[in-house]
Amino acid sequence: MHRDPPPPPAGPAQTLVRIEGLDVCFGAARVLNHVDLTIGQGEIVSLIGPNGAGKSTLVRATVGLLKPSAGRIWRRPGLRLGYVPQRLSIDRVLPLTVRRFLELARAAPGQDVGTALQEVDAAALAGQQVHGLSGGEFQRVLLARALLRGPHLLVLDEPLQGVDFGGQLALYDLIGRLRDRHGLGVLMVSHDLHIVMAATDRVVCLNHHVCCAGAPEAVTRDPHYIALFGPEAARRLAVYTHAHDHEHDLAGNVVPPP
Repeated sequence: MHRDPPPPPAGPAQTLVRIEGLDVCFGAARVLNHVDLTIGQGEIVSLIGPNGAGKSTLVRATVGLLKPSAGRIWRRPGLRLGYVPQRLSIDRVLPLTVRRFLELARAAPGQDVGTALQEVDAAALAGQQVHGLSGGEFQRVLLARALLRGPHLLVLDEPLQGVDFGGQLALYDLIGRLRDRHGLGVLMVSHDLHIVMAATDRVVCLNHHVCCAGAPEAVTRDPHYIALFGPEAARRLAVYTHAHDHEHDLAGNVVPPP
């Protein structure tokens, strides 16, 4: 008889998800090979790795959209997930305001779409057409959509896709503020190595298996990281800081000081 795995032992942060020995195969192709990963309450974990490394597959398995071929995924009982997929297609001939888009996705009638938009600094977008949004604006709306579930864990698959550099910085800052405000765990896939090291608590470098994991400074010195991204990338990214002494508008542009 199948039994759910027992909860993991207590640690410094309350465990939200623990993945043990995870394999995912598509036919004869093994996309993930014996992956172990733990995500704790209040921490931001970033998945990095080359194209085709299995990052999106791991995310989809984590949220329950893919069944593992082997291994197990333990989720804290009652865990609520807020998921932002890598791609979300909306029929362009369909007139759809941001408010209506969020109302269609709302998990319960009592949840406040206006509050969710305020949380992501996008209240002004409520009456705009979804197809008229910039990349950064649309990603904020997708974050608001995920927040409507009242999540304990945000799972973000390439949340900065199609967003310019200024907008990326603003969205990373926003994700950090949401974590601080609500004590959320965050699992995030990113290709933006130039800033991810300054925006995460823990980095997991994936290439079908976990090559290395740990604090950003330690990972950039790891031989497996250097082998994947090259010594020049390691030197360039080992120390990256962003002094956020200015504001961005919804499109990510720097707002001049008053």
